[in-house]
Amino acid sequence: MIRHPAYPVEPWQVRETYLDTALLAQSESVFALSNGHIGLRGNLDEGDPHGMPGTYLNSFYELRPLPYAEGGYGYPESGQTIVNVTNGKLIRLLVDDAPFDVRDGRLRHHERVLDLRAGVLRREVEWESGAGRAVRVRSTRLVSFDQRSVAAIRYEVTPVNAPVRVIVQSALVANEALPGPLKDPRVAAVLGEPLVAEARRVHDTGALLVHRTRESGLRMAAAMEHLIDGPSDLRCGSVADPDLARTTVVCRLAPGERLTLVKFVAYGWSSRRSQPAVRDQVAAAIEGARFETWDGLVAAQRAYLDDFWDGADIEIDGDAEVQQAVRLAMFHVLQAGARAELRPIAAKGLTGPGYDGHVFWDTERFVHPVLTYLQPAAVAEGLRWRHATLDLARERAATLNWRGAAFPWRTIRGHECSGYWPAGTAAVHVGADIADAVTRYVTATGDAAFERDCGLELLAETARLWVSFGHHDRDGVFHLDGVTGPDEYTAVANDNVYTNLMARRNLVAAADAAERHPDRARDLAIGDDEIASWRAAAAAMHVPYDEHLGVHEQVRDFTRLREWDFASTGPDEYPLLLNFPYLDLYRAQVVKQADLVLAMHWCGDAFSTGEKARNFAYYEARTVRDSSLSASTQAVLAAEVGHLELAHDYLGEAALTDLYDLHRNTRDGIHVASLAGAWLALVAGLGGMRDHTGQLSFAPRLPARIRRLSFSLLWHGLRLQVTVGPDEAVYALRTGDGAATIDLVHHGKPFVLTTAAPVSLPIPPMTPMTPEPVQPPGREPIRRQNLL
Repeated sequence: MIRHPAYPVEPWQVRETYLDTALLAQSESVFALSNGHIGLRGNLDEGDPHGMPGTYLNSFYELRPLPYAEGGYGYPESGQTIVNVTNGKLIRLLVDDAPFDVRDGRLRHHERVLDLRAGVLRREVEWESGAGRAVRVRSTRLVSFDQRSVAAIRYEVTPVNAPVRVIVQSALVANEALPGPLKDPRVAAVLGEPLVAEARRVHDTGALLVHRTRESGLRMAAAMEHLIDGPSDLRCGSVADPDLARTTVVCRLAPGERLTLVKFVAYGWSSRRSQPAVRDQVAAAIEGARFETWDGLVAAQRAYLDDFWDGADIEIDGDAEVQQAVRLAMFHVLQAGARAELRPIAAKGLTGPGYDGHVFWDTERFVHPVLTYLQPAAVAEGLRWRHATLDLARERAATLNWRGAAFPWRTIRGHECSGYWPAGTAAVHVGADIADAVTRYVTATGDAAFERDCGLELLAETARLWVSFGHHDRDGVFHLDGVTGPDEYTAVANDNVYTNLMARRNLVAAADAAERHPDRARDLAIGDDEIASWRAAAAAMHVPYDEHLGVHEQVRDFTRLREWDFASTGPDEYPLLLNFPYLDLYRAQVVKQADLVLAMHWCGDAFSTGEKARNFAYYEARTVRDSSLSASTQAVLAAEVGHLELAHDYLGEAALTDLYDLHRNTRDGIHVASLAGAWLALVAGLGGMRDHTGQLSFAPRLPARIRRLSFSLLWHGLRLQVTVGPDEAVYALRTGDGAATIDLVHHGKPFVLTTAAPVSLPIPPMTPMTPEPVQPPGREPIRRQNLL
C-alpha cells in the first residue's frame, strides 16, 4: 500500500478512492473498528470478496493442541486462539435478481472513508448490474465507545436510472469459512467450526443466536435488530437456523425513493454466566441501542472522540504522511483499549487473527506507557487484568521451581501458550515490564489506592521471582542467567542488560511500595528481611560492559560473538528467522529488534551520554529490524544522541507500519505496539520526554523537515501542552480546577510551570558525538528526506 494512488494523504481520515481487491486484506485491518471489547474487521458489507472475515470479542478464545515432536518438562500442553465469532456486519443486496458483487456488473464508483474524528467507517458505492439496473449504496458503520456491547450500521439503497426491486438480507452468521487450509488436522478439528449452537430466537425484524466453544467452554450471544424506513408496501421477515439468522426486506424503489436500514448488533460472552443470562444481556444491549437511536450513537461517538483528541492529538508541520499515520495510530491504540475493562490489549488488538490474538510483553512496554499519559484508566484496567491472572502466574513459577509469579510470554487468558521455550520460559523480562507499567502508572497519576490494592502485589510477586531466579556469585554480584531479552535472536544467554536493569527497577519499586503500605505488605507476608533481600539484589545487579570497545554488551560476552555476514545475506533472506537456523542467529552479533537500545530508553539514567552515543552506533550496525517493535525505540535513541534525520526516518517506519504494510503481514491485523511506538518516537524521541525517578523532563529537538511539533499529556490530572519549534519550546498547563503548578526539566534545567502563563525556553544546539550510524546493508529505514 506504499503511496498507493487509491489512498490519498489527508489529515483526519483514511480514504480509499477506488477498490483494489488485491489490497482487501490489508485494508480490512486498517479499516477495522473496535472499542476494546468488540472488534469488526473492515470487510465489505456484502461479505464477498474478502481477504479475511473477522469479528472478535476480547479474550474469547478456543483451546487447541500444541504438538511437540519431543516434549519437555514445563512445556504448555495447549494453546489459545482467538475465535472469529458470529458475524453481524453482513448485509447482502439483490437488485432485481442480481446479487450486488463488486466483481460483477460495473462498479461505477467506490469509496470508503475511516473518519478518525467521528469514529465511523463510511462507504459509498454506485453499481450497475449486468441487466443495466444501477443503484447507489451508502453505509456507515460504528463500534460504540459509549455502549460497550453495541455495534451499528446504517445502510441506504437508492435506484439511479430505473425502478428496481430491492432485496436486502441482513444476517448473523456463525462458523464462517476462513481462508487457507489448517495443516494440522487436530487444530483444524478444533478451529474449523469452533462454535456449537445452543439457542436461537427470531422475530420479524431481528434475531438472537447463542453459541459456546467446543473446548474452552466459553459462551457467547449475538443479537440483531433493525429499524426500517422505505415504501409503505415493503415486506420484512426473519428466519433462524443454528448458525444463521437472517432478516430480509423486500420492496420496489423508484428513482428518488430510498430504503434505509439501521442495524443494531450486540455481543456478550462469559465463562461463568448461564445461557439465559448471556442471552438477556445482549437483548438488553439491543434495547439500549434502540433507546439511544442511530443519531444518538453517532453523537456519543463524536463526543467521546472529541474528548480523546483534545488530549491525544499530535500536530506535525512538515510531514503530512506521518501526520495522517500518527492520528491513525492513536485511533487504533484507543480502539484497542478503550473499553477492554479487565481484559488485555492483544498485539493485533481486535483487528485480525495475527499471533492467535495473543497479548505479549509489548502491551506493557509500548502501549501502556502511551495510554498512561493519554487514557490512564485503560492502563489501570489492563493491570487489573494482570492482577486477576496472578494465580496462573504463580502456578507457572511453581512448575518451573521458582518463587513469585512467572507471567506468560504469550497468552489470552493468562496461561503460557508458547511452545517455543527460549521465549515462553526464558523471556522472564515480561515480569519486569509489568512491574514497570505499574510504577509508571502510579507515578504519573498518584493513584495510591491502586498501588495498595493491586500494584504492590504485582510488584512483590515479580520481585520474588528475581530473587528466586537469580543468584549472587562468590564476589556478591547478582546475575540473571539463561534469559532471553527483547532480542529473540540472542536467546538463553546470561545477564541481558535490559532484563537486569528492568529487574533492578522492579526490586527497588517493590521495596519502596512495601514500605509505603506496611499494612498491605503484612497481608502479603512481605517482611523486613525480604525487602532487604530485594534491595541487596538490586544493588549488586551485574551490568555487562566491554571496556575494550567502550560499549555495553547486550548480554554477557555478546561483543565476542562472531559478526554476521551481512554482505552475503540477500534482501530476500529477511526476516532471518524464516531463512536461517535459530542456532546460527544465537551465535552471532545480529539483533532482531532493539534490546540494549531499549534499555537506554527506559533505563536511561543508568547510562552516561557518551555511553548512549557509542552503544547506539554499535548496535545500529547489527540490528536488522525483523520486528515491527524496533523502529520506534531506534527513533527515540537516535534523537537523544543527536541523529535527528535518522530519528525522523525511524519515526516514519513506526507510524507507517500498517499504512505501508512494511512487514507484509498487516493482512493479519494492525501492529498496536508499533503504532503506539509512533507516539513514543514523537514525544519521547523528538520531544525528549522522560520520567526517570518520577521527574518529568523534556529535551526537544526537531529534524530539518519538521517545522513544528505539538503534543499534550496528563500528569497527576493536569494537562500539559508542549509545542516545539526549531529554536524554542513552549510549555503550557491547563486544568479545570483553578491554579496549579508542576515541576519540569527542560534540557537539564529545572523550572516551574503554572496555569497562569506559558513558559518559552530556548533549545540549545547539539553536535552528535559519533558519525552518522550505519545499518546492515539493505536494512536502512526509508529515508523521509527522499519522500517529502
